[in-house]
Order: sequence, then C-alpha cells, then structure tokens
Amino acid sequence: MSSPNLSKPINRLLAALPREDYQRLCLYLEPVELPQHKILYHAGENYDYAYFPSHSIVSTVAIMEDGSTTEIGVIGNEGMVGLPIVLDTSYTNSTAIVQVGNGGYRISAQELQNEINRQGALKRLLMRYIQARIIQLGQTAACNRHHNLEQRFARWLLTVRDNIQKDEFQLTQEFISQMLGVRRTGVTEVAHKFQKAGIIHYKRGLIHIDDREKLEARTCECYWLIAKEFSRLLD
Repeated sequence: MSSPNLSKPINRLLAALPREDYQRLCLYLEPVELPQHKILYHAGENYDYAYFPSHSIVSTVAIMEDGSTTEIGVIGNEGMVGLPIVLDTSYTNSTAIVQVGNGGYRISAQELQNEINRQGALKRLLMRYIQARIIQLGQTAACNRHHNLEQRFARWLLTVRDNIQKDEFQLTQEFISQMLGVRRTGVTEVAHKFQKAGIIHYKRGLIHIDDREKLEARTCECYWLIAKEFSRLLD
C-alpha cells in the first residue's frame, strides 16, 4: 500500500484535520491491510495501535461467557479504532473485528498520545469523535431493545454502505447474525424479504444494495440520528 495521501485522505476523521496537523501525523501513520475477519484486539488486551480505516469496516463486539456475540459499535472511514488510547488507557473489554476488509492506516499508541498531548486540533477533534461514538453506542443499545430485526438489518446495511461508499460488499448471513446478536434464520428471512422487494440481492456471501430509497424506508430513526451526529462532527 502507498503512503498516506497528503492532499485528500480517504478516512474522514483524518480529512477533518487542518492540513498542518495531518501532515505531522502522517510521519507516524503506517499503511496496513485489514482483511475480513481479522481481529485487531481481543477483550482484555492492550491497545498498542490505533487504526484509521479507509474502505474497511470494523465492529466492536461484546462476547458473552456462552460465546454469543452482539455488536456494540461500527467504525468505518468516519472514525478510528482505539479510543482507549485517547482516554490515556490501553485496555478494553470488547473485541474489534474487521467485518469488511480492505485497508487503512495505523499509528502506535505512544505516537498518538504524543500528538494528543500537543493540545491542538487533533485532541479537539478526537474529543468530539468520542462524543459521537457515545451517542452511537447509546442509540445502538436503544435500537437493539426497541426496534425489530427488519429495521436493525436496514440500519446496519446502510451504515456499512455509507462507510465504504460501495453498494456491494462481502458479508455472510452467519456473520451478520453474530453482529446483530440474533439467530441466522431471522437474518435469512429478512434478507429474503428484502430481496423479494427489490431492495437487495445476495449470492455466495455478496450483498448488493439495489434500491437505497427503499432501504432507507425500512430503517429506524437510529440510523438518521447517528448519521447526523457524525456529519455534524466531520463537516
């Protein structure tokens, strides 16, 4: 992979930095491959690096004692994986898994903390990003409690689409069911319903969004609230 693009970074969080701050950060950014299903951190491990996805999607997942999983956060090119570093700790109780593979950049925890300690634009931006992530986490918890699987599935597909800027991506129904914390049969039923309605089509682990407007009509207010918050942060 090439070095960071100084003129136009794909990661929207990096793009929101003033040019001078971004150029200085580029001295420490390292290009990395982020293949699908790669685990960046296990629960209980220290964060040695922070990651800025380009066209990748990373899920933070809570894993129960019985092995069941539920997604508690989604990070794409609007953000960064590694918030404990920003909060001056390197410990987390969640697992970070790449759900849509591609690439991005990473920076060591020490170098990122050094830049944050400058008390400049990077720190102010990351503090606002933390606020947006808190809203995302809280709204996701509310969504899982109050909205049906069809609405949650639509929200999830739209979130992935927004962060990779592509209508087609590789995801199995098994993996989606794990992220949503539901049975695979439930995801299969909703996916079949969406396909019959001409909203999506899927084959061999590939999902293609055919009609975004119809998909938006099936989602809940949680998608719009979270999207609005990140737009406010980044724009």
